[in-house]
Amino acid sequence: MSVPASTESSTSGSSTIVLFHSVCGLRPAVHAAADRLRAAGHEVIVPDLFDGRTAESVPDGIVIKDEIGKEELLKRAITAAAPYSDRGLVYAGFSFGGSVAQNLALGDEKTRGLLLLHGTSDIAEGAVADELPVQLHVADPDPYEPHDWLNAWYLQMRRAGADVEVFRYAGAGHLFTDPDLPDYDEQAAESAWKVALGFLAEL
Repeated sequence: MSVPASTESSTSGSSTIVLFHSVCGLRPAVHAAADRLRAAGHEVIVPDLFDGRTAESVPDGIVIKDEIGKEELLKRAITAAAPYSDRGLVYAGFSFGGSVAQNLALGDEKTRGLLLLHGTSDIAEGAVADELPVQLHVADPDPYEPHDWLNAWYLQMRRAGADVEVFRYAGAGHLFTDPDLPDYDEQAAESAWKVALGFLAEL
């Protein structure tokens, strides 16, 4: 499993971010996102949970995800993040990667923030996220993140103590930040990144 990372060290006002890819794998858009974050002064670790496999659509990516298995993928994610956890990480991810990021963030007492793009995850009963800054960017509507689910997710995160912001993008496709996929929406993507970078700068 490759774990490319910036060689720059964290500086004042910056974060160390672990950025997880979607079910489409470690595509160029994920590297471009990491570069965007590095340009803003952050250190970024980009694990490849699929060991080089990529997909051209969400359904094809789900096949890869299911072949590897949830337990193995979570193990790979924890292994990738563990060497940096003492720094107080910001976890981030796209779609499936967002669900991975959420699981790690809620299990890491040193987490500084959680940035979710296109995806969320179940929240364990009794989960605690005292004042954890959380920001979600999601299409509206999104077949993978329906309104009822998101409303329940928001309430559960608030109940856990998180400080949650949700930004919805009307008419955008599910993975609207990936310029190489049919879901791409340039206006929504740039709006999301502007807000997300502001969120990260305040952590």
